[in-house]
Amino acid sequence: MSDLRSGLFVSFEGGEGTGKSTQIKLLAEALEKQGHSALLSWEPGGTPLGQKIRSLLIEPSEDPMSARCEALLYAAARAEHVDKKIKPALKAGKLVLCDRFIDASRAYQGWARGLGEAPITDISLWATEGILPDRVYVFDLDPNIGLERVKARQGGKLDRIEAAGLEFHSNIRKSYLRQASKDPLRYKVIDASQKLERVSEMLLEDCTQWLKSKIV
Repeated sequence: MSDLRSGLFVSFEGGEGTGKSTQIKLLAEALEKQGHSALLSWEPGGTPLGQKIRSLLIEPSEDPMSARCEALLYAAARAEHVDKKIKPALKAGKLVLCDRFIDASRAYQGWARGLGEAPITDISLWATEGILPDRVYVFDLDPNIGLERVKARQGGKLDRIEAAGLEFHSNIRKSYLRQASKDPLRYKVIDASQKLERVSEMLLEDCTQWLKSKIV
């Protein structure tokens, strides 16, 4: 990690419908009340250019995008995101909470698309200049349940990534759990099948304790 960083970086990971996007907002609000200066962002997106790339990635198309093209677009959006938002916030000493980061590319493109986690990691680290989250929360949920949640929320409509099929999403889950098992001190797996309020309580408790261990 870069020695220029003075802030802390937390990423939220998980498959579709796990509730991570709701939980990251609730956590940001709770931590702000505790006096932390937090930046909440997301991928792909987080910047004007990133949002344009996001549209290319998730909107359904009759002309299928290749897996390699998809991976490079994610990396391009991440490079812009790190340069314009994440790095400046970390240098300013802020707590950065990001909805998805490098682990998502490893899971979605590296494992589920079959491109390999190693080359996807290399591309992503080059794009971010080596920046990695200090803490990673992985929201774990049966993809059958997650996709049903998404359909209910969106009136049955799915974007290009969501509509990739159950096997695709099952492989994403496997990749996340595999990544988390390799580094249990940095990763925390959250059982996303529990009630929203219970997940929020557990998340806030864990993050608060983790922050106390990092901030003098």
